Amino acid sequence: MKSLLIRGGRIIDPARGIDEIGSLLIGEGKVLWLGKVDAKPPQPEYDVLSAAGLTVCPGFIDLHCHLRQPGFEAKETIATGAQAAARGGFTTVCCMPNTNPPLDSRETIEFVKAEAAKVGIVRVLPIGCVTKGRAGKELAPLSELSAAGAIGFSDDGSPVPTSQLMMSALRSGRILNMPIIDHCEDTGLTKGGVMNWGSLSISLGLKGMPAAAEDIMVARDVNLAGLTGSWVHICHVSTAGSVDIIRRAKKAGVRVTAEVTPHHLTLTEVKVAGYDTNAKVNPPLRTEEDVKALIQGLKEGVIDIIATDHAPHTAAEKAIGFDKSPSGISGLETALGSLMSLVHSGQLDLKLIISKLAGEPARLIGDGQGKLGMLAIGSPADVAIFDSGKEWLVDTDKFASKGKNTPLAGSILKGKVMATIYGGKLVYKDDSIVVEATEKKEEAKL
Repeated sequence: MKSLLIRGGRIIDPARGIDEIGSLLIGEGKVLWLGKVDAKPPQPEYDVLSAAGLTVCPGFIDLHCHLRQPGFEAKETIATGAQAAARGGFTTVCCMPNTNPPLDSRETIEFVKAEAAKVGIVRVLPIGCVTKGRAGKELAPLSELSAAGAIGFSDDGSPVPTSQLMMSALRSGRILNMPIIDHCEDTGLTKGGVMNWGSLSISLGLKGMPAAAEDIMVARDVNLAGLTGSWVHICHVSTAGSVDIIRRAKKAGVRVTAEVTPHHLTLTEVKVAGYDTNAKVNPPLRTEEDVKALIQGLKEGVIDIIATDHAPHTAAEKAIGFDKSPSGISGLETALGSLMSLVHSGQLDLKLIISKLAGEPARLIGDGQGKLGMLAIGSPADVAIFDSGKEWLVDTDKFASKGKNTPLAGSILKGKVMATIYGGKLVYKDDSIVVEATEKKEEAKL
């Protein structure tokens, strides 16, 4: 396609300190020019997308999602997950390795990369296993996985079980300058648990998962990271205790980063009260006090990024009852809308949300994929365009994802992605968005 002028939107690029009404010209897969609304672009021919009244920002980057392929294609595929990502404004997604077979070899990493290249909708970066087969017994060939294109290592869905194995992984990660991305859960405390432990779980007759199970493992991981001088990344932080532990570790100089999900920022355990299996997630939805601590941690920079933990499941799997159904929420397509509730209520700033979805994840990934997460001239033309005030119904029948499992089904969200551009290509647009070839009109005005 020709160069595209995105005209008259509110351009927000926290990584570069930009927040202004203006226009953005992209072409040849790159950002070519930024200027004032009435400024003339440096080339005569381009298509025009009017972004008046809309926000234009770097494409979102999800450091934690599940695309399920290979092995669980009934839940999701790389193609359907990529389509869902584009609808959510995401231009880069990092997929977790709990597939079948797991991503613990050069061949499996290369398979994901090849499938993603065929799809070409968004950038897909694989995360390799920490241990062989995610079995928690011995380290996977981390150097081989890194050379094949893995951007980090995780056994997500399961923690690295022993301190000795975690220390070995961290030492290897330090040599490679790559993160060990841990799902922090003391499984001895959570065995059989299906929701947050507390008075509500007792009243519902459901076995609970105490916050301490997360806190204990976060404390272990940051202590080992400090001991080895290595980089640990904490997945889906959900408790006030974890926020406090990470805060103290960062102040002590430990190389720790952390993420929080939209559902842990906006929902509480109350969603489970109706035994809705779509609200069953691991770690579980917690208390209002935990949510407040997570929001504060995000404001302070204790929590570095927002990641979806997009975890699609089939309707049949979610229909077998709360105790037996799998944990997980399909979150790529509702991420922005749910997060905007925190902006509209004054709890978080819009620029902070964009930073935690784009600039900060890009910083963690590094420059190996180009200068992601910003709209600098020459950077990849990855752009999200959204209407912060548009209300829309969460109709899961219209999801691109195979996973319809969300507790937000039937809700009205305020804030909708209107268009997503990946590498200069318009990979998603709302029906109301029109792209016009107006270079002749532009010439006629001169």
